[in-house]
Amino acid sequence: MLAADFDFTLPADRIAQYPARPRDAARLLVVGDRLEDRSVGDLPSLLRPRDLLVVNDTRVLPTRLFGRRGLVSVEATLIETHEPTRWRALVKPGRRVRPNDRLEFAGGLAARVAEKRADGSIVLDFTCDPVTLANAIENHGSAPLPPYIRRATPDRRDRDDYQTVYAAQSGAIAAPSAGLHFTEDLFAALKAAGISRTAVTLHVGPGTFLPVKAERVEEHTMHAERGKLSNEAANAIAAARADGGRVVAVGTTTLRLIEHAAAEDGEVRPWAGETALFITPGYRFRTVDVLLTNFHLPKSTLFMLVCAFAGTARMRSAYAHAIAAGYRFYSYGDACLLYRGDEAGS
Repeated sequence: MLAADFDFTLPADRIAQYPARPRDAARLLVVGDRLEDRSVGDLPSLLRPRDLLVVNDTRVLPTRLFGRRGLVSVEATLIETHEPTRWRALVKPGRRVRPNDRLEFAGGLAARVAEKRADGSIVLDFTCDPVTLANAIENHGSAPLPPYIRRATPDRRDRDDYQTVYAAQSGAIAAPSAGLHFTEDLFAALKAAGISRTAVTLHVGPGTFLPVKAERVEEHTMHAERGKLSNEAANAIAAARADGGRVVAVGTTTLRLIEHAAAEDGEVRPWAGETALFITPGYRFRTVDVLLTNFHLPKSTLFMLVCAFAGTARMRSAYAHAIAAGYRFYSYGDACLLYRGDEAGS
């Protein structure tokens, strides 16, 4: 399978720089046997009573830090940590940053460059204890927006905009973007329509949105991400399936976690750990019936996932329609509602 098979051309003006306001006013493309232009606010009428929404309640850390290297202004986005005060980061401008350089950030935060890697990232050792570091990030950091959302200076609204209204478990460095469309009013309408909700946690890492650079898809290595599916969530999924309801994953991160935790027969058990599940066409889905997701990057693992879920030809047609009809793409963009390829007409 070639990565080029999942490429497409996207005009730059289709990349959303700000979210819809209110959130649930975003457009929604329903992709089944036919395409239907709707709004996210229509979800209560598009889903069925007894359906179960499963959301990812990870909370995005404000890991974009501004500071100085000597007299030079720098911007560091912390993207990965395995130790309390050591982070891998992307730094701009990074070309002249060298090991042992000292970077100073707002709030008295300082770090030593411990390593500079071949991929351009650096490793920072912060010179404070873990609690002080966590507080400094929370109080002085900005939202770690993806590079296609361009800001000359930080926009304070992004701290709220780039966070779901139900975010609870801190640990992500990117938002589960499908969840950004929900409001408390929409959840109330869904509940009134007989649609229930449960939450899982998958901390979105730096590799989620990256394009596949290998020529052959099979040669791509997924980044592992930490997550948890609780006993409560497993029971809610089992109850919905037993009652004839569908499992509706809000976002690809939610879908990957559920599918990782599912047995061959579709039973979902409590789980915690890391997943590097890479879903491509040919994958047999075990549990998730419906997927709400945003529009993804060309040649990305996420576009491959939606092609696996709804069918490659169907998704190519849907994306061509979305581009022609002016839908907004990526994290702050519009959404699509997908039915599994073998159930598109249901």
